[in-house]
Amino acid sequence: AGPPAHTAPGSRQQVQGGERRAEPATGAPSARETRAPYRFDYERFRRSLRHPVRGRRPGEDPETRARRMKVKEMMKFAWDNYKQYALGKNELRPLTKNGHIGNMFGGLRGATVVDALDTLYIMELEEEFQEAKKWVEKSFDLNVNGEASLFEVNIRYIGGLLAAYYLTGEEVFKSKALELGEKLLPAFNTPTGIPRGVINLGRQDTRSHFSPCSGMSWSWGWASAGSSILAEFGTLHLEFLHLSELSGNPVFAEKASTSQLILNRVEKPQGLYPNFLSPVTGNWVQHHVSIGGLGDSFYEYLIKSWLMSDKKDSEAKKMYDDALEAIEKHLVKKSAGGLTYIAEWRGGILDHKMGHLACFSGGMIALGAEHAGEERKQHYVDLAAEITNTCHESYARSDTKLGPEAFRFDAGTEAMATRLSERYYILRPEVVESYMYMWRLTHDPKYRQWGWEVVKALEKHCRVEAGFSGIRDVYTTTPTHDNMQQSFFLAETLKYLYLLFCEDDVLSLDDWVFNTEAHPLPVNHTNFKA
Repeated sequence: AGPPAHTAPGSRQQVQGGERRAEPATGAPSARETRAPYRFDYERFRRSLRHPVRGRRPGEDPETRARRMKVKEMMKFAWDNYKQYALGKNELRPLTKNGHIGNMFGGLRGATVVDALDTLYIMELEEEFQEAKKWVEKSFDLNVNGEASLFEVNIRYIGGLLAAYYLTGEEVFKSKALELGEKLLPAFNTPTGIPRGVINLGRQDTRSHFSPCSGMSWSWGWASAGSSILAEFGTLHLEFLHLSELSGNPVFAEKASTSQLILNRVEKPQGLYPNFLSPVTGNWVQHHVSIGGLGDSFYEYLIKSWLMSDKKDSEAKKMYDDALEAIEKHLVKKSAGGLTYIAEWRGGILDHKMGHLACFSGGMIALGAEHAGEERKQHYVDLAAEITNTCHESYARSDTKLGPEAFRFDAGTEAMATRLSERYYILRPEVVESYMYMWRLTHDPKYRQWGWEVVKALEKHCRVEAGFSGIRDVYTTTPTHDNMQQSFFLAETLKYLYLLFCEDDVLSLDDWVFNTEAHPLPVNHTNFKA
């Protein structure tokens, strides 16, 4: 069984199902047993920040403020409806006014609560933030039983809890993050130390056809021959370093660093990183390369690991620079109409399609350009602007002014979906994410204008009576809604739109690195052991 058809497996946001191959995990001592008394000095950490978290808000033009307030109103509307109809479930179904649980989080609940915490805080939605915090304190149960995506639990739950702790200093967020982090460790019990994609979060599994061990991990049944997915095992580093920082226990950082070591050593076809690697042999399973789903956030976490280390992790920086060079050499193409895009690579044959998920890359390349040598810097700023422009075209060429899940450059088509199965929009953030980075790094007003176009399109086509919903076809102005308010809409899409209309000192890039769910994690300016 593969993943449901409407999703991009193994990528930044998706809904997964599929058979599992069971594999017992060896019992590692829990981090709690081995932990020396350790206290993270939160006050000292706050003093090290170079800017107030919510900025200073100097005199700004009324239009920008009004647009920011509109995004804040959208967040309040999304949250209020989730709270009214689905509190404690993972997502709101806004048309039927009920909640959705799904099978991705292994019995964990409240994905929207945890994903929304930092956005509510940054937007100064104080009352709503307190409601969310209260749910985490009183109702967020980690003693669950079920198979979870290691990747999704890490980026949404661990990332959301860590960010909420760093922003507020509230101990409950830290203790929940560390407790949940420990439950993810058995996924790393493989011959190579590269984790499998699925972890059973329970201590006991009473169903007879699974072993009664806890913490068993599997690989997604549809992942090529039981392999691990690049975007999944390559998107743990930021969060796991912070779990070690807060607990004083190096085990988290060690586990996450193993993947980087192995990937650095393994032979790469043409310098490219294929999407599937065997956690048993440490070899590539096949040669499909993508900057969209399956690959995307691995590259993002290389440059962000370097930035988060205060530019000390030179290995991550070199891996990023080399990977970007190979991507540019083999995958970056220009269409007949002059649009720059990143194709996918299947064993040396190019597939001229770009997924919505790949549209984060404009922002990533811009972020990396800031720190390239002078002669390369302008080149990368230009490349980032061109890719972001292509992603904008995928929105501008649709009837709703929202972009499709994937768009193609073949058979005379440019930046449009050609297949029925790729015409949907599920409130994804990657395009506005790139607008936010491009705005911060260039201050070209077109990025704010493009972001405002997205706000208007969301209001017109995705806002329904009780929340926001994805749509099934961006090429019709009477779209059918998919009845799902994704948690990442509150974590990412609305946060990036809000920041686009903020001054640069709100969650300043000097102080914070966003994880791939837009949860801000601090740059490690110093060591905060109390």
